[in-house]
Amino acid sequence: MITGELRNKIDQIWDVFWSGGISNPLTVIEQITYLLFIRRLDEIHTSREQKAQFTNKQIEKPIFSEGQQDFRWSRFRDFDQETMHKLFTRDEGVFTFIKNLHNGETAYSKLMKDAVFMIPTPAILDKVVGMLDAIPMEDRDTKGDLYEYLLSHLSTAGKNGQFRTPRHIIKMMVELTAPKPDDIICDPACGTCGFLMSAGEYLREHHKKIFSNKEKVDHFNNKMFTAFDFDATMLRIGAMNMLLHGIENPHIEGRDSLHQESDVEDEFTLVLANPPFKGSLDYDSVAKNLLQTVKTKKTELLFIALFLRLLKTGGRCACIVPDGVLFGSSKAHKDIRRMIVEDHKLDAIISMPSGVFKPYAGVSTAVLVFTKTNSGGTDKVWFYDMKADGYSLDDKRTLLDVGKHENNNIPDVVKRWSNISAEEKRKRTDQSFFVPLEEIRENEYDLSINRYKEIEYEEVEYDPPQVIIEELEKLETEIQSGLAELKRILK
Repeated sequence: MITGELRNKIDQIWDVFWSGGISNPLTVIEQITYLLFIRRLDEIHTSREQKAQFTNKQIEKPIFSEGQQDFRWSRFRDFDQETMHKLFTRDEGVFTFIKNLHNGETAYSKLMKDAVFMIPTPAILDKVVGMLDAIPMEDRDTKGDLYEYLLSHLSTAGKNGQFRTPRHIIKMMVELTAPKPDDIICDPACGTCGFLMSAGEYLREHHKKIFSNKEKVDHFNNKMFTAFDFDATMLRIGAMNMLLHGIENPHIEGRDSLHQESDVEDEFTLVLANPPFKGSLDYDSVAKNLLQTVKTKKTELLFIALFLRLLKTGGRCACIVPDGVLFGSSKAHKDIRRMIVEDHKLDAIISMPSGVFKPYAGVSTAVLVFTKTNSGGTDKVWFYDMKADGYSLDDKRTLLDVGKHENNNIPDVVKRWSNISAEEKRKRTDQSFFVPLEEIRENEYDLSINRYKEIEYEEVEYDPPQVIIEELEKLETEIQSGLAELKRILK
C-alpha cells in the first residue's frame, strides 16, 4: 500500500512535469518509465558487480561497459544539470544506450526502438532525477505500488482511461483463476499489463517454492507471460510495469488481436483480459480465423472467440464483458453463448455494478469465467450478484469501509468460489446461486443474472379501508379546526 509520504513525492514529480509543459498523463508516465528503467539497470549491474567481487570472478553479463560508466544512475545523478541533460540527448548517450540495449534481444529493448526522450530542459530532468532518487526502491512491492499509483492517473485521462482496469477487480479475477507455477498466461489486450503483473504477484505469494527452482524461475521470467497490444506506448509502459514487479523477460508484442491473422493458437493455459469494447469493426478487416468462430462485427464477441482460439484444451479464462454479451438477442450473441455453454464449460458469471469503471465509463459489466474443453462439460453455472466493490459508485470512486460486506462484496465472491460445493444449497433469493444447464437452454442461453434470481418481497399488512378512511376524516377535522383557530387569531 502506498503511503501518504510516497504519494506526495510522486505528486510533486507530476507537478514538475506539468509546470514544464508536459501535461499528457500518458507522456508523463512514459518519461518516468524510462528513468525508472535506467535506475533499475544500474541496480542490476551493481548486484552483479557485488556477486563478482564476492566470488572473485568476472562480472556475469555486465550491462555497462567500461566506457559507459557515466550512463549509470548512481553516477549521472550527481552531475550538474547541463551535463546530465547532454548525456541523455547526445548521440550515443544514455537514451540511445537503453534503446539499443542487448541489440534488440529482449522485449524491453525491442519496445524501446521507437521511444522518444521528451524531457525538454536540464532543470526539469535534474529535478525529476533528484526526486526519484529520494524514493527508496529496494523493495519490489514499493516499486510496484509506485507504478500502480502512476497508472491510476490514467483513470482521469479521458480516452486513455480505457487502458486501466481497477487493481482490486484484477486481483479478484486472478484469485478466481488461481494461477499455477506451470501456467502459460496471456492477455491479448494488455494495456499496462496489470493482469499479468497481478498473476505474478499471486504466484510469489502462494507458490514461493518455485523461486528456489532454477527451471521454474526460468519459466516464470521468460516463458510464462505473454502480452499483445496495438499501442506501442502502452506496450512500453506495460513492459516497465512487469520489470518493476520482478518479471525479467516476458513476451510482449505489438499486435492488433482482432485484425491481424495469427498462427498463435492453442498455446495458453490461462487468459486474463479486459479488452476495449468499442462497438463494431469493419467486417472485412477482421481476422478471418476469428470469423470462422463467430460471424460478427461486434468487438466484444470477437474477443471471446479470440480467447477460445488462444487457449489450450483445459485452459481457463476470466474476462470482463459488457452486459449485452449476456443477453443480446442477435444470432452472433446467441451463438457465442451457446458455444461456451455447450461446446466448452461455463463456470461462473459475476455481475458487477455499473459504477466499477467510473469516472470514464458507466457501462454495466460482468466477469465471465470458463474453461475450454472442446467437448462440453457445463452442468450448472454459478452466478454472483456483486452490488459493491469497496468504492463509491459515483464519479469520485471514494474508498469505503471495506471491512463491511455491504461496502465490498469482493472478499465474499472469492470466499464462496473457493468453497463452491457449499453453493449448492443456496436459493435464488441469495446473492449467489447455481443455475442448471437445462434451464439456461430453455432461456436460449440468456446469461443475465436477472433472468434467474428471485426477489423476496416482505408481506406488508395494511389496516382495513374503513379504518384508513376514519383516520383521514379525523385528520381532516383537525386541519379544519386549526385553520378556524388561525383565522380567529388574525382578526
